[in-house]
Amino acid sequence: MAEEFKVTPWEVTGDIDYNVLMKKFGTTPIDDALIDRISKYGTPHPMLRRGIFYTHRDLGALLDDYDKGNQFYIYTGRGPSGNTHLGHIMPWIFNKWMQDTFKCKMLFQMTDDEKFLFKDLTLHDTRNMAYENALDFVALGFDPDNTKIIVDTENIKTLYPLALRVAKKVTFSTAKAVFGFDGESNIGRIFFTTLESAPAFLPSEIEGKPTRVIVPCGIDQDPHFRVTRDVAPGMGYPKPTMLYCKMCPGLNGGDKMSSSEENATIYTTDTPKQVKKKVGRAFTGGCVSIEEQREKGGNPEICAVFKYNYYLFEHDDAKLNEMADKCRRGEILCGECKVALTQKINVFLEAHQAKREEAKEIVKQMTFEGFKW
Repeated sequence: MAEEFKVTPWEVTGDIDYNVLMKKFGTTPIDDALIDRISKYGTPHPMLRRGIFYTHRDLGALLDDYDKGNQFYIYTGRGPSGNTHLGHIMPWIFNKWMQDTFKCKMLFQMTDDEKFLFKDLTLHDTRNMAYENALDFVALGFDPDNTKIIVDTENIKTLYPLALRVAKKVTFSTAKAVFGFDGESNIGRIFFTTLESAPAFLPSEIEGKPTRVIVPCGIDQDPHFRVTRDVAPGMGYPKPTMLYCKMCPGLNGGDKMSSSEENATIYTTDTPKQVKKKVGRAFTGGCVSIEEQREKGGNPEICAVFKYNYYLFEHDDAKLNEMADKCRRGEILCGECKVALTQKINVFLEAHQAKREEAKEIVKQMTFEGFKW
């Protein structure tokens, strides 16, 4: 029997069945017709074509509104509890495509308060991590004139009135049912989801009229936004549109890259030597011996090295399919694939780390309300 999986905003375990999760959360699959519609605005991102961003809430309604000339905002974020890894970068890359394609303004929320409440970290820790993570976000090339970074503890004056209005409409019974809180949960955790809701309503306040927001993020965040969407009409705001992705896998074969497993996680600050060592240990779909693999072939569907190409590092579908076919026929070995992936990651990281240094100046102009790091 397959291990039962668990997906919450704070914990992801087990072998995730994304179709079961979609049905459990009640979201809608992104089908070919919707992808064809998106192609009117620009070439669909590989993460859409390949079903990595695979389910949504109200995407059609948002596009209907956009076609009438009504611009929307993008909102996403990061809970700063450690160094940025490729699993965090993955949805941000998609968000960059969204901003470029639809010419949107964007809000990026750093929930330093959340990580203080849910982890054994000080506010000093989470504040420092917010800055380090922001450098990785900015390094991806978001439009500095149309992108604002919100740090919860620093921009609380802006967030708190909206959070209070959300809080007044959310009962403890709802919080308990959605998040599983109990008598041992600190009251900060119970209140936190109101602060994650606030940026979904902030664009309407900024623009002075109801303004749609789309939130492209991991599907593990859906519990927060179910609450957000439930209270939106009663507060006079449009429900945020949700666009959910699958988790970026770990090098150990797990369904989600985790900061707690350093040897199975590629950080944006890793050296070429560290990348080579980590990829060299990656879980693959190969056979025990070279001879057996030449005879029987490998299994790319379970291979972490192939998944990294599928999710992030090979945008050409024809090349990806050729890679999979060669693996199945035993024409390419795991060692060769690891060497090729190591090179791709290191090329990406070399460029990213240079941009990360440049981001130390740019990040200052992207912070909300004139807040300075």
